[in-house]
Amino acid sequence: MWGLGVLIPLLGVGALQVSQDPGEVQVTAGDEVALGCHVLVAEPWDLLRLEWVKDTGHRVLCATRLRHAAPATPAHCVPRLRMAWHPPRATLSLRQARGDDAGCYFCRVTLEI
Repeated sequence: MWGLGVLIPLLGVGALQVSQDPGEVQVTAGDEVALGCHVLVAEPWDLLRLEWVKDTGHRVLCATRLRHAAPATPAHCVPRLRMAWHPPRATLSLRQARGDDAGCYFCRVTLEI
């Protein structure tokens, strides 16, 4: 068994807030795990870039650009990962966890103008 940790960033001065749950997950090989990212934007927005990143080298695992008034486009993810967007929450799902999946995962959100 190994741990998948999650960093919990809180960004902006009220304009953009990002929180993650769960804070830490213990996973056994072969398990499926889901990590959540809650995104709150205080002001109207047109475009958000949402990425899931792993601590090792800060490699982007999944990425998508979200338009406020349009359906979500499919995220580009590495194999065994998928991302779902159900405003205001993004979920990263990992299928069939392996030992090299251990580490800290975090959700990075950029408000594009």
